[in-house]
Amino acid sequence: MTLSFRFGTVGSPIGTPKKPGGSAGAIQFSKSIGLKAFELGWVQSVRVSEETCAAIQKISGEEDVAVSVHAPYFINLNATDEEWPKSRKRLMDAAHYGNLAGATDIIFHPGSYFENPPAKVLKIAIPRLKGCADELRKAGNPVILRPETMGKSAMLGSFEDTLEMSKAIEGVLPCLDFAHLHARPGDGTMNSYEEWSALLKAYEKALGKAALKKMHIHLSGIEYGPKGEKNHLKLKKADLDLKALFRALYDHGCAGRILCESPIMEEDSLNMKKAWMKVSGEKE
Repeated sequence: MTLSFRFGTVGSPIGTPKKPGGSAGAIQFSKSIGLKAFELGWVQSVRVSEETCAAIQKISGEEDVAVSVHAPYFINLNATDEEWPKSRKRLMDAAHYGNLAGATDIIFHPGSYFENPPAKVLKIAIPRLKGCADELRKAGNPVILRPETMGKSAMLGSFEDTLEMSKAIEGVLPCLDFAHLHARPGDGTMNSYEEWSALLKAYEKALGKAALKKMHIHLSGIEYGPKGEKNHLKLKKADLDLKALFRALYDHGCAGRILCESPIMEEDSLNMKKAWMKVSGEKE
């Protein structure tokens, strides 16, 4: 029996050996310690050759490790008309090279409201994102673009925002960062079985049962204040109720990938895997 979720890290695990090093080494190391997913952390820029991408694709296929990409942070679907072409290129480069590297999903931060109402911002963001998705399909690139739920209330990327984008555009689905969803309200809410359960019901209603089977989740402990996220924490140092979250995911029949962003990445990823096996009763 395989687990419903593959677990892994965003960026290379801390213990990745110097040789062979790089993403290929990180994938081999992840597999060796029991992690079967890996997110390439291309968060500053996409600087990678086609040869490197081919090597990543080969090793991930041999090791059976599922690959995704975290696109550069400097993407904003609500950028000014002058800035938007640069943002767009960052997302498209991540999608192009990510596909060459065998990645199936491209995760990105959707941007900022710039103090405008979400509905107004989505009128700009959705057509722009649709243009990107359409161009990728025309080029025969099957990657899923995943706007991430963001941890600050000033950022484009509420749960509702990501659902709206996903409903409107084929080839777009959310990346649910449950730590961000817990931090975003700033008051300690979004941390109970009932709240997670209601969220997953809304997810299924908006995107269908099949979407619950291919979820892409970011997870860590998190510190927050009234305006939302401050920084990521080790699971043990945080108030996130992991057991309640995993129970909700299990009860709703969810599956996919869970990528850890805690300061002790692979250690907490393996802690998550253990917690999932305990809640679900699943074995490898």
